[in-house]
Amino acid sequence: MNLSGLKPPAGQKHKKQRIGQGMGSGRGKYSGRGAKGQKSISGYSKMRGFEGGQMPLHRRLPKRGFTNIWRREFAIVNVGRLEQLEGDTFDAQNLLELGVIRKPGAAGLKVLGDGDLNRKITVRANVFSKSAAEKIQKAGGTAEVIQPPQAAEGKPAQKPGAKAKSAPAAAPEETKKSEAKAPKKRQPKPE
Repeated sequence: MNLSGLKPPAGQKHKKQRIGQGMGSGRGKYSGRGAKGQKSISGYSKMRGFEGGQMPLHRRLPKRGFTNIWRREFAIVNVGRLEQLEGDTFDAQNLLELGVIRKPGAAGLKVLGDGDLNRKITVRANVFSKSAAEKIQKAGGTAEVIQPPQAAEGKPAQKPGAKAKSAPAAAPEETKKSEAKAPKKRQPKPE
């Protein structure tokens, strides 16, 4: 047996059909594309979702919702949940270890006022709702507001896309110089 003598079985391989080879090729004058029209020309490519000219599905369906570019992600905890926990001092790191929050939010920790609080606790968070702060203080505890994470890292706490503050107005001396350079108006001659 010789490797150079190996051949595929009869009928396994087919000769590629060559189109555009003239009238005697078996594919004739139009190369199997029919006569004229958009699909008959070279370079034709059907748009994804094309439905024969009818309004396609992706344009018939309505648009819903939007993306809020000013959204701030907080890790949220309610006052009622803090009541159930052991200890009297809570912050983002402490709550993360206890499994109350899954991850620290990009904007920090926010405490909301759902539930009741009957004991004195100290809570350190970035934001407190009005009702949460009232319930903590009413129970004799303290609600300490801490800086957001961006400001703590030394980054400017500026919203994305916000314009920087304009430069201060020119000093009075500079304005005097610019006035001196300006050409003086001619006074009419006395008659």
